[in-house]
Amino acid sequence: MRVFRIFAILALALVLASCSNSKFKTYNGPAVTSVQVHKSDRKMYLLHHDRVLKTYDIALGFAPAGHKQFEGDGKTPEGTYFIDRRNPNSEFHLSLGISYPNAADRAFAAAHGKSPGGDIFIHGGPNKKVSRRDWTAGCVAVTDKEMERIYAMVKDGTPIHILP
Repeated sequence: MRVFRIFAILALALVLASCSNSKFKTYNGPAVTSVQVHKSDRKMYLLHHDRVLKTYDIALGFAPAGHKQFEGDGKTPEGTYFIDRRNPNSEFHLSLGISYPNAADRAFAAAHGKSPGGDIFIHGGPNKKVSRRDWTAGCVAVTDKEMERIYAMVKDGTPIHILP
């Protein structure tokens, strides 16, 4: 009877732990070696070398066609960048920073007397309802639940390739 009681308590603890509502998930699978964003398809892929681990539908900047050039243009950058920071307290339910702008982006904007902008992230949804498909200021957005998984899987330093 005592063994049954201990087993029942352990089983209950395991069930309760699996029901956790924490936004900080853990991931024990293959390392994400790169992220690919295909803007025209509105898809993001987490890859382990050549193998796709996960695929996500995404929202982009409010004017998504073309490469981000200036602050406020509503475009999502194109090119190769890196995940360079994480924000567990983001106003958009977790976020992973993208290393935009790089030196070339800054030089291009400066040559036109403008700011390249910045603060480009992969993030979850906003606290308010959105009324159109592409609604960010230039970021890549997914659902909150998806962002929790991405946040656990993608480490700082991971390259991100953003394609037209």
